[in-house]
Amino acid sequence: MGLLILRINLDAMEKNKRITSYINQLENHIPKHETANPKVSKSTIGWQVDHSLKVINNVAKALQTSDPELYKNNFSFLGKFFFTIGFFPRGKAKAPKHVKPPEVVLEEDLRSQVLLAKSNIETLQDLDKNAFFKHPLFGNINTKRVHRFLELHTHHHLKIIDDILKP
Repeated sequence: MGLLILRINLDAMEKNKRITSYINQLENHIPKHETANPKVSKSTIGWQVDHSLKVINNVAKALQTSDPELYKNNFSFLGKFFFTIGFFPRGKAKAPKHVKPPEVVLEEDLRSQVLLAKSNIETLQDLDKNAFFKHPLFGNINTKRVHRFLELHTHHHLKIIDDILKP
């Protein structure tokens, strides 16, 4: 039993490292937050960074405050499909209001969100397995699936940032 718990904690730590690596990449793009490329996106790099960090922080908060007793596995076919292929298509979903960046994205706001995101990621491994948040398309996402979601979502926006920066 002790080895199983150790293995689960190591898996969670490894998943946290991957997401933290993505947060570090977002942080590295902050100096270019005003950069735009309308051929790629209507949004600036700052918008992409802000949105990604808002999602990480809001998901972590929702998981932390959820009641695991209320969790129901209603993970949608769409969620299973995108999680399996490891890809979110561009331009198909609209960001919910609470994770939309402001009109003007400030560098200092991005930096404070980075610090919060790094702290929030560390809390995920200690949560109940049925802590969850409600995704508008995928249904309930519990701690078992949350790392995959955050990885796919953040990577999706990092790819957009990379394309914005291409000459």
